[in-house]
Amino acid sequence: MSKTNQDWWPTLLDVDILDDNARELGPAEEFDYAEAFESLDFDEVKADIEAVLTDSKDWWPADYGHYGPLMIRMAWHSAGTYRTVDGRGGAAGGRQRFPPLDSWPDNANLDKARRLLWPVKQKYGRKLSWADLLVLAGNVSLESMGFETFGFGGGREDAWKADEAIDWGPEEEMETWDRFDEDDFLQEPLGASVMGLIYVNPEGPEGEPDPEWSADRIRQTFSRMAMNDEETAALIAGGHTFGKVHGADDPEDEHGSPPADAPIEQQGLGWQVEGADGPVKGSEMITSGIEGPWTQNPISWDMGYLDNLLNYEWEPHKGPGGAWQWKPVDEELEDTVPAAHDPSETDTPMMLTTDVALKRDPDYLEIIERFHENPQEFQEAFAKAWYKLIHRDMGPPQRLLGPEVPDEEMLWQDPLPEADHEPIGDEEAAQLKTELLDSDLSVSQLVKTAWASASTYRDSDKRGGANGARIRLEPQRSWAVNEPEALETVLETLEGIQAEFNDSRSDGTRVSLADLIVLGGNAAVEQAAADAGYDVEVPFDPGRTDARPEQTDVESFQALKPKADGFRNYYGDEAERDPEDILVDRADLLNLTAPEMTVLVGGLRTLGATYQDTDHGVFTDQTETLTNDFFATLLGEDVDWEPVSDERLAFEGYDRETGELEWTASRVDLVFGSNARLRALSEFYGADDGEEQFVEDFVDAWSKVMRLDRFDLE
Repeated sequence: MSKTNQDWWPTLLDVDILDDNARELGPAEEFDYAEAFESLDFDEVKADIEAVLTDSKDWWPADYGHYGPLMIRMAWHSAGTYRTVDGRGGAAGGRQRFPPLDSWPDNANLDKARRLLWPVKQKYGRKLSWADLLVLAGNVSLESMGFETFGFGGGREDAWKADEAIDWGPEEEMETWDRFDEDDFLQEPLGASVMGLIYVNPEGPEGEPDPEWSADRIRQTFSRMAMNDEETAALIAGGHTFGKVHGADDPEDEHGSPPADAPIEQQGLGWQVEGADGPVKGSEMITSGIEGPWTQNPISWDMGYLDNLLNYEWEPHKGPGGAWQWKPVDEELEDTVPAAHDPSETDTPMMLTTDVALKRDPDYLEIIERFHENPQEFQEAFAKAWYKLIHRDMGPPQRLLGPEVPDEEMLWQDPLPEADHEPIGDEEAAQLKTELLDSDLSVSQLVKTAWASASTYRDSDKRGGANGARIRLEPQRSWAVNEPEALETVLETLEGIQAEFNDSRSDGTRVSLADLIVLGGNAAVEQAAADAGYDVEVPFDPGRTDARPEQTDVESFQALKPKADGFRNYYGDEAERDPEDILVDRADLLNLTAPEMTVLVGGLRTLGATYQDTDHGVFTDQTETLTNDFFATLLGEDVDWEPVSDERLAFEGYDRETGELEWTASRVDLVFGSNARLRALSEFYGADDGEEQFVEDFVDAWSKVMRLDRFDLE
């Protein structure tokens, strides 16, 4: 295979990841998935899934005659890739269908689960996405085996390719773990402790059956997906109440190729031994290499898992697949489980190192003992933790579709209050823009505050954004990138304008601070464009509300804190990657294209919207005027750039003729001249006839960022 540019030059900035934001990759353009999903007969869909669960196929027979445990594992592994650090992963997009996820060792034989569901998908077509179907099948499976779920919300649209922006880890081989520092801390943004696994090695860290060490790894990895100790214990105990693990033999010896490199005649089904007549199945099935059920009733919701774990002692041993697992010391549990495919045979329950970890860790033990004593509490804890697991990347509750969306809003969904007033109209907006521009606030202050508020948005998990005005609440108001002291001054002025306007109205019309912050940024952009000779109007849609402190999980929102923001030329002490890499990553999370990223950086520089008002990248003598000076100056040949001490942070530009210092810049600024693709865009906007197009494109990109979280407008 020919080498890519990235293969030839590994340090080349990968701008191509933004291309997925530039176009519709699939065949369903202009298709309203929400409308189509709402037209489904949801009970009929669930009945069709239920029928699949107990229709055991000879080509892939169901354990205990029920595919429920397989479907739960599929749903869990679809949603369980989510990580809080960058919001990526999760069930949205149904990306388990694509490499690398479809071929991870931890997802072995889940291709069979998806293939079993194809008749359901085929029947409903694009009205039911794979992304929704994969997790809905998990819910239906739980209910089919006697569990009462908390609810289900649809609305996950399908992706048509893998997300190339996700960093799955530095390892070059599956099931390796070169991702921890000397303090056993998992490097960010990774969520799993092992390449190719969803969370942790079930045998124990680095293959060692050490429950205490395993507990530490469990706590770290589950916290990366926003689960606390109670939710973690509930998920493990609840999930392991069902089904079994498969390790009739060593997977390294007996597994065939995964789907990504399986022979073409297998049509996307992997893990088939070469020369065998179909995949290894039934009692000979191999996935993890660990063998056995957890409970005596693997297809029923009961207390069997906690009974076995807490009431008996367990010791490590090597199972038939050559992997570490735990067997009961007491003979009382031996041969108490009907075999999965031959009721005349029996099996003995087993435990994983990760199960025994719950018993050895004092905090987890306290939780599972409480669950054991209070079965209803256990049921409710698992129901809510499972609901969180499969919906964590869906964003606010208003995005959820279908008849089973719970009325209760969860704190992790970043709820917002409903408006209790009439929003402002065009006349009021015009009045407020005049007041904002006549205030003591500068164009750069208004722009920086609006950007700081709106640019917290992450399209990966639909969190953040301007709606809610959480920039005035902790933790955002104290983030270094937001310049807390300067922000306080701006917020005081904005709150004064808000109070004066609202107090003057007797007709029920009010302006929220969230709307006012965005309106102020829009007004500043319009003023800066006018000063450059361009008459523009930035679109404005009122209707945002202001979140209350009790609706804001401070710890959870810390995950949105930028370590760097190239748009404001901020590079924090915690940042490790090159600033330009972080810029592209942030642009991807903002769902921006390469041209949109380019005009926003160039425009924000000329507007003076830089961190602590630094001159880095402000290549103009007309600050706060929306010109194309950033590009025109950067592309000129009359400046010689030299690094200042640490080239990651600063450069100085000297006039080639006089030798005088003219400008300063960061790596983010200079990459728009050094990277071939970004230079091409800069040349377009920096040309003598490019300024008007630049202004128009900046307004469009700015408006897009301001509206990213307005799901109520969709």
